[in-house]
This record gives sequence, C-alpha cells and structure tokens, in this order.
Amino acid sequence: QVQLVESGGGLVQDGGSLRLSCAASGRTFSMYSMGWFRQAPGKEREFVAAISWSGSSTNYAHSVKGRFTISKDNAKNTVYLQMNSLKPDDTAVYYCAASNGYYSLNYYGNYEYWGQGTQVTVAS
Repeated sequence: QVQLVESGGGLVQDGGSLRLSCAASGRTFSMYSMGWFRQAPGKEREFVAAISWSGSSTNYAHSVKGRFTISKDNAKNTVYLQMNSLKPDDTAVYYCAASNGYYSLNYYGNYEYWGQGTQVTVAS
C-alpha cells in the first residue's frame, strides 16, 4: 500500500516556475515507477511525465518536454516535478501516481496508487 500526497501547486504568471512534490508513505517506494498526470476542467486526465523505479529512465509528454523535469529521491520517498516556462495551457490539477510496472508509464491505467491532486493555475 502506498499513500501519495502532492504539494507545491499555486498561482503563477505566464513564464513562471513551480516545483511540485509528491511524498509517499511505505517502505517500498524505491520499487515503484512514478508518474505525473494532469486534468484541466472539461478535459480528460493526460500524461505529463514518468520516471522508472530506479530513476534511470524518464518520459515526457510532447507538450512539456524541455520545460518540465521529473526526478525521484528514494531516500526521501519523494518525486518532484520541476515546471519552468509555464503557460496558461498548463493550468490543471496535477496528480502523482505510483506504478508497480516499468512499461507504458504514459497510460494512467498502469498506475495502482494516486494522490489527491494539487491545483496549478498559470495566469496570462
């Protein structure tokens, strides 16, 4: 069982930066691949970024590649999403998720545990 709690969301101006954190409970955090997804009002949940359990492999949605960076600190049981050059289109609730798997981490159905989400609003 893994419990996930996101933090770091808020209101930022166009072009600004935020760093989201996702703190996990459980002794086996290091064995989970982690992902970030987001959902804007009226839209489906979409993949943002993922990192393998070891941290050796990352994957990004095309829309955030080059602007967002996912990282994982197994010693702190925490995964981060550094978001730079934010745009109004990035406005959404951001969720972190944990997966027992390694493949197809861009698919939300491959994640077993989810956080409650944190709101990110980018003002134009």
